[in-house]
Amino acid sequence: MPLVPDQPNPEELRTPSRESQRGLDWFIFFLADVQTGFGPFIAVYLTTQKWTQVEIGFVLSIGGIIGLLGQMPGGAIVDAARSERIVAGFAVATIGICALAYALWPILPVVTVAATFHALASCVLGPAIAAISLGLVGPHAIGERLGRNARFASLGNGSAAALMGAVGYLLSNRSVFLVTFILAIPTLLSLARIREREIDIAQAHGEVKRDKPDKKATSVFSLVRQRPLLIFAGAMMLFQLANAAMLPLMAGVVTTRSSQWAPVLIAACIIVPQAIVALSSPSVGRKAQAWGRRPLLLIAFAALAIRGLLFATVRDPYLLVVVQILDGITAAVFSVMVPLVVADVAFGSGHFNLAQGIVGTAVGIGASLSTVLAGYVSDKLGSGTAFIGLACVAALGLLIIWLVMPETRRTA
Repeated sequence: MPLVPDQPNPEELRTPSRESQRGLDWFIFFLADVQTGFGPFIAVYLTTQKWTQVEIGFVLSIGGIIGLLGQMPGGAIVDAARSERIVAGFAVATIGICALAYALWPILPVVTVAATFHALASCVLGPAIAAISLGLVGPHAIGERLGRNARFASLGNGSAAALMGAVGYLLSNRSVFLVTFILAIPTLLSLARIREREIDIAQAHGEVKRDKPDKKATSVFSLVRQRPLLIFAGAMMLFQLANAAMLPLMAGVVTTRSSQWAPVLIAACIIVPQAIVALSSPSVGRKAQAWGRRPLLLIAFAALAIRGLLFATVRDPYLLVVVQILDGITAAVFSVMVPLVVADVAFGSGHFNLAQGIVGTAVGIGASLSTVLAGYVSDKLGSGTAFIGLACVAALGLLIIWLVMPETRRTA
């Protein structure tokens, strides 16, 4: 007799070892450190190497385009893999080598190839982490595990930003990429602490063990026609369309109003949300299981809409830092909720990571359009109008979640 999807079985309720849980914690922490090295430091470093802005823009565009196009293939690769740890290990090693290439050979052909491979590796890392997490703890404990993932990622981002900034200031911009390469080593060592035998491959791919295979349930076409998945992907595109441009646009406003303190204020606007994510993400995972997914999604979209309205009306640059608390609330919810809702919707399909790629593609499209559209509106009509427009987009996402999106939480 086939297992009923809503009934937990002993394998779903098993508890992974402390060593594997800690290994995953530190893997995520150090991986965030490694990925931070490829942030804004690239533009700074290449500028010191006498690169033109056109050349820098070309390299950065490569990463953005591949990151967008590679979301679904990256998820499909993880679904096809028999060991998510090996996939993640190869990806981390690739990123480490790319960082070394940036440091040693900052010439256009080498950096172009390195940027390409870094983007390709990043496309499989996100799905691999979610798959390892799901394979370790099972669908009934994944909410809290994703909250724990978000906490360690936030801690890693914050500590890495401070470390990279100090290294770049005290040593050189080149040393940032050497440190990134070195950090790949503890990242791989942490990954090795996760016990392979404790990762249920079927669970990691969102499969349900049945006596008789259900080809319809495991069909890719059945997955992509799922109404909740398409609605959620559309809502996430609206979320990034509203969110991606807010901080860059606000940074420009702060610089205009208080140029002397702009770097400090912008840094504070980045650190405050990271601190909130680190503090609150595990509780978000628990509340998602207790309350359901929709209430938290509604809170996050409402916080984003209110943030846009406040950015449009608050004049004091220092109060804008306080407004960034709302960004922390939104980030804490979505860092947990995106893979969690996808795990709900893709349950039983065996294509959990492909579904992540579908939502990731929608997120990438929204982010790509956001800065262009917001910048255009800001130039033509002013930053206040641009912020109000972004708030309206967030409000539209709120309405979609409220009126159309079904609750996806599975009850035991």
